[in-house]
Parts: sequence; C-alpha cells; structure tokens
Amino acid sequence: MGGSDAATGARVPASRAGAPVALSHEAHGDGPELVLLHGVGLDRRMWDRCLPALAARHRVTLVDLRGHGASPAAAAGVSLAELAADVGALLSGPTHVVGFSLGALVAQRLGLDRPELTASLTLVSSVAGRSEEERAAVARRQELAAQDFGASAWAAVDRWFSPAWRAQDPELARRVLDTLLANDRASYLACYRVFATADTALWRWLPRIAAPTVAVTGERDPGSTPAMSHRLAERIPGARAVIVPGARHLLPLECPGELADVILTHTGSHNGSHGNRNGTHGSHNGIHGSRTGTHPGAPTGQESHRS
Repeated sequence: MGGSDAATGARVPASRAGAPVALSHEAHGDGPELVLLHGVGLDRRMWDRCLPALAARHRVTLVDLRGHGASPAAAAGVSLAELAADVGALLSGPTHVVGFSLGALVAQRLGLDRPELTASLTLVSSVAGRSEEERAAVARRQELAAQDFGASAWAAVDRWFSPAWRAQDPELARRVLDTLLANDRASYLACYRVFATADTALWRWLPRIAAPTVAVTGERDPGSTPAMSHRLAERIPGARAVIVPGARHLLPLECPGELADVILTHTGSHNGSHGNRNGTHGSHNGIHGSRTGTHPGAPTGQESHRS
C-alpha cells in the first residue's frame, strides 16, 4: 500500500504490519463523514468543545488511536502506517479527516496510503520538516518521558497552557494533566516515538498528497510552529495555512469556535472531490466565534495559499 513518487516512480514504503486493530470510537450528527484524530497522550475527549459545531454539519466519528483511551495498547515499534491503517479500517468511503498533532501525522499518512478515503485533510498543530534544533528538543522530551513520566506530563501542560489560560480555566488544565498521567507508559512511549520521528520520513512524500489540505496552528505554539504550517502549505500541492493569533498548541480546547470555523470552511469547499484543488479553496475571511476557556480577545486568522 502507498502512492508512487511522481518523479521517480518510487512508492511510499509500505508497513509490514499485521491486521489493523479495532479502535474505540463513537459517532455523532448527520451529514458528510468527518473523523477526528487526537494528539499523543490525549484521547477523543479533546474534541468535546468542537463537537457541537461539527456535528451540526457532519456525521462526526471520534476515535481513540491505538495506545490511547479505550483502544488496544500500542506495542514498541508501532509505525505511523499502522496507526493510519487502524483509522482507515473504520472508514467506509470518502471522509474529511481532521488530525491534531500526532493525529495530523496519521492523517497525512492516511492521505498517502488511502487517498480514496480522504475527502479532505485538516492538519491541526502539525509538525513538519523539523530543524536539527527542533528534533533535538523533541528527543529531549522523549527521553524525559522515559525517565520521569510525571515530570514529562507536567512539562507538557506548562508548554500548552499560558499562565493566563490556566488561571482562567484551571480545571481544564487539571483534566488534561490527568489524561496524560492515565496513559499506559509503554503505549505512550511507543506512540511518542512515532510523533518524534515520523515527520522526517513523511517529508519526501508530502507532494503526493491528493486531498485538499489546510494546515492550522497557533501563533504561539512552540512545538508545532507557524513556520511548520507554512512548510506544509508549500509542500502539499494546493494546500493553505491558517495561523490563529495568540493561541498555543491545544486549538481544539483553547479556541474551539475558531478551529471549527476553519474546519467547516474547508470541508464545505471540498465535498468529497479532489478535482478543485488549485486556486479554488473558497472564501475564508478571518476566524471568528466564541473562545471557550481561553485568554480574552477574539483573534483574526492569518491565511496563506499555495496554488
């Protein structure tokens, strides 16, 4: 399984995995199919604040990725292709795929391996083309997680929540921390290795993604930076980038209204077809909507396109 490189005829390396595992999932709403993929160490509950708006327009499937939530454990050496195959096994036809962080990498691999299933891709807070310094930083976080899991979880919450946001919504920060601490350690480390390394292997193949794609991240996200979303927009044909001013990493929790607006603008412009990728993305005149559990101020989106 996997697409071929247009220039060389090479194929995206296939996984040597066995059968996909059955993921724990739930569905809400009615309309075109949409699936939501969470980040490493989190679970499908991270989408709760976006769900009402999305389910008003879509049949939304929320999943726990392998090694997370109520899904089966992840073994050491699990691959990005395996995580993508698990999701693909849930989908019965063209689906709008929305992935956050690790879930965004899974979405990219799914777009390469199963293009017939990806009506569109929304890559939320995704890493891409990490620099040497950025790779070293994530390697240090991976090492900390192996040596002191509790300290690693606390450090993640410190990165993700600004002091103002934590003061405004302390219970949310506690719930996120509790979710991280509840992870099976071996599964977390196996999946974190995928998150820490998979973007390097994906980089070569990104121009093969056929699905209409938008990459969105927070202006103040230190790990999935605006530069990374712009790299994705430049690397994936016809893709665009949206930057949410003032926001950090957890866009589905920090600014669910704005993120749902980006998602629905994108899915509304691409109803299951890859035919209108170049220069016909539809209008997107800024990001609006109420911010739930975030610092004051409604931001305006900054968007770039590649046609």
